[in-house]
Amino acid sequence: MASDTARAELAAFLKSRRGRLSPTSFGLPAGAGRRTPGLRREEVAALCGVGLTWYICLEQGKEIQVSAAFLDNLVRGLRFSEAERAHLFALAGHRRLSSSGLPSSGPPSSGQPASEQPDQALQAILDGISNAAYVRNSRFDVFAWNAANTGLFGDFATIAPGERNVIRLMFLRSYHRRAMPDWENDARALLARFRINLGLATDKVPFSSLVDELTGLSAEFRRLWAEHEVSNAGEGVTLFHSKRHGHHRFRHHLLMPEAWPDLRIVVYLPDAAPLLSSIDENP
Repeated sequence: MASDTARAELAAFLKSRRGRLSPTSFGLPAGAGRRTPGLRREEVAALCGVGLTWYICLEQGKEIQVSAAFLDNLVRGLRFSEAERAHLFALAGHRRLSSSGLPSSGPPSSGQPASEQPDQALQAILDGISNAAYVRNSRFDVFAWNAANTGLFGDFATIAPGERNVIRLMFLRSYHRRAMPDWENDARALLARFRINLGLATDKVPFSSLVDELTGLSAEFRRLWAEHEVSNAGEGVTLFHSKRHGHHRFRHHLLMPEAWPDLRIVVYLPDAAPLLSSIDENP
């Protein structure tokens, strides 16, 4: 059964998705009588072929259980992506399945933020990587890093252990913002992945505590978190700028060490694609 936190997150997620949908794209009149953007609850229920009472209870965060078929009706009716589908199922307390009905690929994961420091074997792996690399958990807490990462991005050792969190640094450290020409898109993508991890976590308290902290400290976090974006894309392009190193474009990749399945090694590889001409030369 879903926890109180998961039900509240599920309710907010459904409201946000309903509010984004244009009535006209479903052949419904826009109408001046609509007080809020998006579809009405009764329209969602009709489009998805689900009971209105059950849908209202779900969107209000009430303690009910619904079937996988009910959720898939919502997925089809609300036109969810695969990432949104996975998030919906996780929040509703159902086993995560692909759209084909088969278990999602990849080894099982607890979705928990690992709390133990990785041992010397993992540090040796990092030290054997010539490119910048670090280790994080599903909450984006940083546990280890290599010399190349320090030389390029700065030394995590100068940051208090309790503050070595990628999301926290993204929103609360001005240096990280100045060094990222595409900061807003990077921040949005980071939160989209974090939200997926929150949904999968058995114990959501460590995730919720971080959300509560940043909600109180950062207006930009509050704004982006309220968008309820979700994404399971763990790899992509990162633009980086510093006065010392100039402009760089990286592709970051995630490696999952078999001995530590709840940790991820993030590796930055130089990308040969040309830098965008719109990058500010004096951030």
